[in-house]
Amino acid sequence: MAPKIVFVTQFPAAADSARDLAPKGFDLIIAEARSAEYTAALAEAEYLVGFVDMLVDDQLYESGPNLRLIQLLSAGYDRADIPAAQRAGVPISNNGGANAVAVSEHAIMLMLAVSRDLISQHANVAGGRWRGNDVPKLYELRDKTLGIVGLGTIGKKTARLAQAFGMNVIYYDIARLNEGEEDALNVRFRLLRELLGQADLVSLHVPLNESTTHLIGAGELADMKPEAIMINTSRGPVIDEVAMYNALTNGTIAAAGLDVYDQEPPPADNPLLALDNVILTAHMAGPTQESNQARVRNAFDNVQRVNRGEAPLWVIPELDD
Repeated sequence: MAPKIVFVTQFPAAADSARDLAPKGFDLIIAEARSAEYTAALAEAEYLVGFVDMLVDDQLYESGPNLRLIQLLSAGYDRADIPAAQRAGVPISNNGGANAVAVSEHAIMLMLAVSRDLISQHANVAGGRWRGNDVPKLYELRDKTLGIVGLGTIGKKTARLAQAFGMNVIYYDIARLNEGEEDALNVRFRLLRELLGQADLVSLHVPLNESTTHLIGAGELADMKPEAIMINTSRGPVIDEVAMYNALTNGTIAAAGLDVYDQEPPPADNPLLALDNVILTAHMAGPTQESNQARVRNAFDNVQRVNRGEAPLWVIPELDD
């Protein structure tokens, strides 16, 4: 019997890529999470591919007793039940940096959009309001200091893109690079408080876990320059959202570009939505046409690797022995 892959996604483009890239010799079933088809297929599946919204918990392993790998299409895995995975002994792998280019480009886009007051400029021109005498303060990225918090795959790509704009890059990460690695990437380590005080722009690229929840709170925001810009394309709860709102309204920091929020979608009464010094996108940094295909490519490569008896790549740190 051919090994069975259950592929779950809410994105039609990813499902199309799965059909195009499905490895030979496998039985591919594309199903909606928690549907009758999904439940029936899971009983015999060896490989489960999808986003963490598949509910990675004890019930999943009971329903899929033959699972050998849970392969995520996302980089983040904060909604997975890690203790349940540890009890089951089934590895969970993330997408291997498949969306790293997309997210790093999005971070740079937010930096530019905020620095050049893009949304207001568009609204003025579209509304028939030419420059007049009210010229906004616009800024270049060149020679600015970018502080990257979390120098993983996405953080490193963001650093390289920022340097193409002539930015100076400093970083904070609990996994510090050695001096040779810093030289090769042309970045320098700073303690978090140092970074926040020195950076003109701060870009967050950490996973969400107990240690990073509200990593940026009122005290950290107070350490930043009043003209500084905060960019978040990681996970909403990395920032204390109430503290962020206060910092943006009382002049603690100048502006922000946010792709992620405490609650998604944010409720209509979220006060951040009413601010004119914030540019907001809808957790859309990762899903480009290119990254959708790369996610699936990496997923099926990892499935075939495990099926050959090899160790999976990109196992999340909590499960990587």
